[in-house]
Amino acid sequence: MSERPPFLTGTPLRVLVGLVLVVNGMFPALWILFTSLKAENELMLKPITWLPHAPTLANYLRAFTDQPLLLFLFNSFMVAILSTALTLFISVLAAYALARLHIRGRDLILSAIIAVSTFPLVTLLVPLFEIMRTLGLLNTWTSLVLPYTVLSLPVCTLILVSFFEGIPRDLENSAMIDGCTRLGALFKIVVPLSAPGVFTAGILAFVNSWDEFLLALSFNSNPQLRTLPVGITLYQGEFAFPWPVISAALVVGIVPVAVLIVIFQERVVSGLTSGGIKG
Repeated sequence: MSERPPFLTGTPLRVLVGLVLVVNGMFPALWILFTSLKAENELMLKPITWLPHAPTLANYLRAFTDQPLLLFLFNSFMVAILSTALTLFISVLAAYALARLHIRGRDLILSAIIAVSTFPLVTLLVPLFEIMRTLGLLNTWTSLVLPYTVLSLPVCTLILVSFFEGIPRDLENSAMIDGCTRLGALFKIVVPLSAPGVFTAGILAFVNSWDEFLLALSFNSNPQLRTLPVGITLYQGEFAFPWPVISAALVVGIVPVAVLIVIFQERVVSGLTSGGIKG
């Protein structure tokens, strides 16, 4: 059998694949950033201008004055933080039970978790709406926090199960011999040692809550409770689409997630790679 050309197996191929991934991931964000710095009439020029001829920050000022962008950011931040905290608390307990306790049908439960995570969100919209309406939770943060928690639980639980299984049981047993309860051993020993996995699960839960649009649009009609994805749709008029202003609002919405990724980059990468190896 003939050997493959060096290009197909060596560094050049890896560099090419890396460049394709970087361009595919970065181009939309860069295009939004460049658009946010352009005057509206510059978007009509032909041929298309990639870089703004006269960069301006006026679109960012309009993004905050045309709509209550700060209110949208606050609502999104509170909903994302609350749902992330609740998701992590429940998923830590669930993952620990699956990883440590002798539960009958454990593999079936894990399979069910994976199956649930594949359900399209639109199929759950009507049942969730009826539940929230019956409970009187529409037009509240709770109507978003609870569904976001449920939607993030499967992935976060699977990530944490993989990490918890890789921690020696002797560490917990030693802590319990010294008088620590099982819950104490979980939060004092297991969770700190699984920090990369916890951070990874937390980031995923936060991003899922921050970006979600369909439930936020359906469950909250109160203007004071609109989250960022819904609020951004209000910038368009009946016959006008101020793309530079919309792009400026999008850039502002991307910043919190980008900051989180930059701060916790090493932990997230470690969590994803370690989880993949252990799983």
